[in-house]
Amino acid sequence: MQQDIKDAVRHAWAKAWDEGKYTALRELVTSDYRRTSASSGRVMNLDDFINEIDEMRAAFPDMHTTIERIVANDDELAIFWRTDGTFTEPLGNVPPTGTKLQTHGSNFARIRDGKIAEEEVTWDDSALLRDLGLTSLASAFEEAPAVTPIGDALPPREGLKAFNKQFISGVTVVTTTDEEGKPRGLAVSAFSSVSLDPPLVLVCVQKTSSTYPSLFRSSHIGINALSSEQRETIGTFASKSADKFAEIDWHEGPNGSPLIDGSSASIEVEIKERFQALTHTIFIGRVQYAESTDDAPIIYKAAKFYDGRGLAEL
Repeated sequence: MQQDIKDAVRHAWAKAWDEGKYTALRELVTSDYRRTSASSGRVMNLDDFINEIDEMRAAFPDMHTTIERIVANDDELAIFWRTDGTFTEPLGNVPPTGTKLQTHGSNFARIRDGKIAEEEVTWDDSALLRDLGLTSLASAFEEAPAVTPIGDALPPREGLKAFNKQFISGVTVVTTTDEEGKPRGLAVSAFSSVSLDPPLVLVCVQKTSSTYPSLFRSSHIGINALSSEQRETIGTFASKSADKFAEIDWHEGPNGSPLIDGSSASIEVEIKERFQALTHTIFIGRVQYAESTDDAPIIYKAAKFYDGRGLAEL
């Protein structure tokens, strides 16, 4: 009996994960089959599980799964497996990065009447994102209890808008190239230095931007701090123009990222982390190359731009 169930598991997994055929998998599990993630607590039925396999196979067309070991007794199974593949197609709303993946996990299964009735698994889609270096910040968007403003305080949304109006920043243009080598870029105000040792920075980019898929799959990006002479450049990169670089002078960084001539400063960074937020992705990169001038930067406050030359020291 133990060898029969082991053989059935190996056959069903090979058909499902490597070929997208699910007859053997349906015959292997009970009608009330449940699959529980040990990390997230998510519970799936068989149809949910098959949908997850389909999504994985679509995102990793060369995916191959190997069962390395199965340990069985009369009513329990422990399955140890490994999957290899290349992230070349979208996974839900996550653009492909071309990353070669090797992920692994284990399943603890309970047997009833010769079929798998329950599985507790160490791996799920959140583990996949971690293996790809694409950490999810989904917990940050869980519904929070309503907050009652105290005194003159504003509700959170209005309060944040008011705070943002008082916050002064520079203006950057984040750049990369697409799969055809064409330069792409967009204006980004959400830039910050993370640390000097190591030299890390972050930018936050909205997922609906036309430049976003190219940024997401890039290994390096350029970040340009615009100067007070580049007011028109802001409009160009904030627009939906099909070719934003048509009238922009630029040069390549050492790793091919477009760096805009006339900027106050430009850096080229290697992307180290991509944190998946609800509407945006936070890119953290390590600075590989930098160039700077004495040109005054553009200053941004409350939806208006200012010449950085007039700053008075406190």
